[in-house]
Amino acid sequence: GAGSSDRSTDRVVTPAAGAIGRHGGGMCTRSPAIFTPAALRRAGVGDADLRRRVDAGALVRARRGVYTAPDACSSVRDVAAHGGRIACITAARHLGLWVLTRDARTHVSMCDGQRSYHPDTCGCVEHWEGEARGDPDTAPSLPRILRQIYRCRGVEEFFVVLESALRQGLITAHGLRWLRAHSTHAMREALALARHDADSGLESLLRWRLRRFGWTVQTQRQIAAVGRVDTLIADRLIVEADGVENHEGDRLRHKHLVRDANAAAWGYLTLRFDYAMIVHDWELVESAILGALGILGAR
Repeated sequence: GAGSSDRSTDRVVTPAAGAIGRHGGGMCTRSPAIFTPAALRRAGVGDADLRRRVDAGALVRARRGVYTAPDACSSVRDVAAHGGRIACITAARHLGLWVLTRDARTHVSMCDGQRSYHPDTCGCVEHWEGEARGDPDTAPSLPRILRQIYRCRGVEEFFVVLESALRQGLITAHGLRWLRAHSTHAMREALALARHDADSGLESLLRWRLRRFGWTVQTQRQIAAVGRVDTLIADRLIVEADGVENHEGDRLRHKHLVRDANAAAWGYLTLRFDYAMIVHDWELVESAILGALGILGAR
């Protein structure tokens, strides 16, 4: 029916240039890494050439009719051997999108009539879809990947991956319309709140978890004598979300102290939280934010 078709289905998963390191969670920067004989023939690789490449180690046979690049990551090798297509958080990571969970299991999209070639103990997470079967060297469209993430991991994971996709310009207006037409109430709330200016999933998660308070929450705000801050709450409280890859080591400690002192001189209060605190100790983070806003309001 109207609004039910997703024209971008079956695109090959290709990471955006430079996106892997910026958002974390990326697993493989080489794409495509799964090949079928039909796709190879379209690229000018005949059967004899295919056999030579396999013998030389330039291609690796995953199962009958499916091959991988020799340097493909473990998740791509799992998908190729399992049957089906790359899916959910595994597909999001290969697009260079920020993924909240540390779950390293391989997620595979399966359709009616397909079978798994892996043993039952493989550990792969299967997502069964009521859609036409796709070739193993393709992936579901990004809107379908996002819906898989919501169904598998919940609305918080959906929201942070959605904002990462918006930040990188990977989801189209048509894709957003398709998501709204196939969404739950929680998904529609996330779609309404989502913006394109969050620089990391931690910033997205902060905004999502603070939404119930009704505060003005700005991300990537430029402040005089301080610089660009991750999050500004109620125009007075700076919250810096320090990702593991960006803020490790003692060399940045002095820079942070100077920055926070400058912020205080201009009437701002700064709180800093790392990944573990925001993701796993949210009660403490929320209490600290409430306490800091109480101090600022008492001045």
